[in-house]
Amino acid sequence: MAPLPRGPRQVEYTLRREGRSGYGAGVRSKKSENLAGAGGDVAKAAGSEPTVATKATAATKATPATKATAATKAAKVRRSATAPRRSPAPRTKKRAPRASERERAVQVIERLHQEMPDAKIELDFSNDLELLVAVILSAQCTDAMVNRCTPSLFAAFRTAADYAAAEPEDLYPHISRCGLYRNKAKNIVAAMRKIEEEHGGELPTTRALLEELPGVGRKTAGVVAVYAFDGQAFPVDTHVGRLARRLGFTREENPDKVEEDMQRLLPPSLWGQGHQLLVWHGRRCCYARKPACSRCVVADLCPKRGVKDAV
Repeated sequence: MAPLPRGPRQVEYTLRREGRSGYGAGVRSKKSENLAGAGGDVAKAAGSEPTVATKATAATKATPATKATAATKAAKVRRSATAPRRSPAPRTKKRAPRASERERAVQVIERLHQEMPDAKIELDFSNDLELLVAVILSAQCTDAMVNRCTPSLFAAFRTAADYAAAEPEDLYPHISRCGLYRNKAKNIVAAMRKIEEEHGGELPTTRALLEELPGVGRKTAGVVAVYAFDGQAFPVDTHVGRLARRLGFTREENPDKVEEDMQRLLPPSLWGQGHQLLVWHGRRCCYARKPACSRCVVADLCPKRGVKDAV
């Protein structure tokens, strides 16, 4: 019986077992040639030919344009990784109001003044300290309720020293009907103690100093400044902010920014009056849900921004 043909691995194994030398790259190259020949025979036997898609893919990979595109992408990645981040563009300053916008704002205030010449703050007080206390109490509370609570409070505490010598609990019986009365009592006592210690028991005469008092924010300080010493302020509460946006005077939601926009539109002599007129108009005509546009004296000057339903 004739011996079976041996493949490259069998030949290699036999030579190593017999200890022959001189075997190496030649056998490996012969092995490679045999494998390549076998592969070619199989391919020829199967009758396989390279497909059109395979040729197109190979051609695409080999084109100079593809290589250039890949190089460009790699360069962009390297630049994006090493390039410093750009700082955000500086915020642009608001433009000054046009003359026509100023004129319209003044007309609105003048018409409201003609309609409501008696517009004034609706809190009851007889001196500057009482004004401060009443404005602090009016937060999250109606002016009518504050006016029902303050007579007994003002009778019991007449000076800053009286409040400074008291404890917050001593104010509870007088102001318990006001919302958040515990916090308000605490702030009133703390503010009066600071007034007594640092200002000789007298109300500070600037808005900045008022804002340093406990429980006194920018709006509270603005209202007190307007009515206590005719300060240059345009306080913005819920009514003022709503009407300023509805009338097209501002698009801001932040009260401080709304105040800035109103101060740009109106001369300082109309700031305090304009504040109170907008408050009254918001309470009596320009309601939040259904403004009474049919009887509004400034309806023809109002763009009615945000108004969906009016009467």
